[in-house]
Amino acid sequence: MNASIDLTSTFHSLAVLVTDFFPILVEWTKHIVGFFIGLSIIFTAFLLFGIIYCVEGLKHIRKKEHDMYDLKVEEAFESDVKADPASAKRWDSVVRHIESNNQNDWRQSILECDIILEELLNKMEYHGDSIGEKLKKVEKADFKTLDEAWEAHKFRNQIAHEGSTMSVNQYEAKRVVNLYKKVFEEFYYI
Repeated sequence: MNASIDLTSTFHSLAVLVTDFFPILVEWTKHIVGFFIGLSIIFTAFLLFGIIYCVEGLKHIRKKEHDMYDLKVEEAFESDVKADPASAKRWDSVVRHIESNNQNDWRQSILECDIILEELLNKMEYHGDSIGEKLKKVEKADFKTLDEAWEAHKFRNQIAHEGSTMSVNQYEAKRVVNLYKKVFEEFYYI
């Protein structure tokens, strides 16, 4: 004997039985389902409005962050002032590197600035085996941006000693390049 149950007809018979004996239950079920569908439409619209409001708020916050933290490294010389063309060309390279999206370019811009600082100190006839030794010989009265030079050079030393293991963000790199820029502008070097 092969006993098989026809599930379709069984469920149909069960549905007819429930609707015949419990018509109020079917009506209540229809009303409850309709109520929840209507409620879910309102709730979905409310959540959609909340998402749009939050996204617009985040756009506003991102714009303020960009205005506040995205330092611009500007050209350090004006076109009517005659600067050393070689130094100006090197400074252009620094600006190109710092505006890049590559962390290695940011490191390179700081290293280039330190080379320019060494050239400036040599031109000012400060002697020593390293930039640190030359900076130690500078009198504070002769070099208004001495503190900026020291801070920038110390950051450069961290990069040189730690190498690629040191994490550098663009904001910090731009801050350090701007320290070098102040030094160079004091002496009209770039």
